[in-house]
Amino acid sequence: MLFNTQLLAGVLLALFVALVVSFLTSPVVKAFAYKVGAVDVPKDNRRMHHVPIPRLGGLAVFFGFIISILLFVEMTDQFRSILLGAVIIVVLGVVDDITPLPAKLKFLVQIGAALIPAMNGVVIHVLSNPNLFSENPYWNLGMLSVPATVLWIVAITNAVNLIDGLDGLAIGVSAISATTVLVISLLVSEVQVAMVMAALVGACVGFMPYNINPAKMFMGDTGATFLGFILACMSVEGLFKSWAIISFAVPFLILGLPIFDTAFAFIRRIAHGQSPMQADRSHIHHRLIDMGLNQKQAVATLYVISAILGLSAVVLTTSGELRAMMFFVSLCVVALVAARVVFPKEVREELHEEMEELKDHGHHGAQPPAEGAQPPDGPKPNGEKEEP
Repeated sequence: MLFNTQLLAGVLLALFVALVVSFLTSPVVKAFAYKVGAVDVPKDNRRMHHVPIPRLGGLAVFFGFIISILLFVEMTDQFRSILLGAVIIVVLGVVDDITPLPAKLKFLVQIGAALIPAMNGVVIHVLSNPNLFSENPYWNLGMLSVPATVLWIVAITNAVNLIDGLDGLAIGVSAISATTVLVISLLVSEVQVAMVMAALVGACVGFMPYNINPAKMFMGDTGATFLGFILACMSVEGLFKSWAIISFAVPFLILGLPIFDTAFAFIRRIAHGQSPMQADRSHIHHRLIDMGLNQKQAVATLYVISAILGLSAVVLTTSGELRAMMFFVSLCVVALVAARVVFPKEVREELHEEMEELKDHGHHGAQPPAEGAQPPDGPKPNGEKEEP
């Protein structure tokens, strides 16, 4: 092993302190959320809850994280800049959870927060070339380093926020992603990144009892954007900088679920002639619910997907591309077989609906739709707001 017992003890202690602080401060944050009116009232069919639930739970996650960091992590200029940007993101989230802000304003503030670490050395200088047949194994970004880094940080910040649609989903996926970065950091001797990720994992786990279904409290934008921001910055500081060891694909595997969901959402909206910022009810978690899964089943399914991607990233780091690809395919097959065993009815119904939809498209125009019939995807929700 490339890490010693003392380092492992420090990582576990940082994780434990963050967990305890996050867990103990959650009731206090919950009371504060009610006091300031930061309560999520279900007002459209994108919401999965039916009663008002307080937001601002992300503050408890932030408190657990920051206290552990101040106790156990050595401060550098780069990490100070990450913390300053994170504080801006948290303040923005708190204000937005109390009084919703325009999407464009939030987007501009997020860019400003991302520029702080990007201008202080937290940048993607080099990427490994995904083209295996190229003579040049690396891409040197040069002048594009800062814009590429800002784009990455803002994209991941919002990607994690967009999957925060079911009880315990975003906090659990973030914990799995942070655990993956923690393991890889230990394997490549990135001590500071490992300590930071341990604090983040602990803060997430400490809040989970309040957020799993049925949720007693939501993270809100405060928590989801904070988690996305830290994961994005630390992937730059710990993964992209280890370009001689870590493949181009590793950060994308670790954060694969929120990246795919966000990319698919943008493509879908543009294809339908909508603004890419327009909220809808077609995210991955919504589709799983529409298949007939309940919230716990849908969240568990997405946890498994995130864990498969994370394990594949670890294998890619330690064993190379071929073994990682074989490992990934094997886990996908196992997950598919397990899904058919655990959810046979839901899988059959979804396959039947897909076949019927294909038949309808194939005979498009042959018969006019019945009067008052709904489109295949069902009625669209009203009163949607923009997403940053």
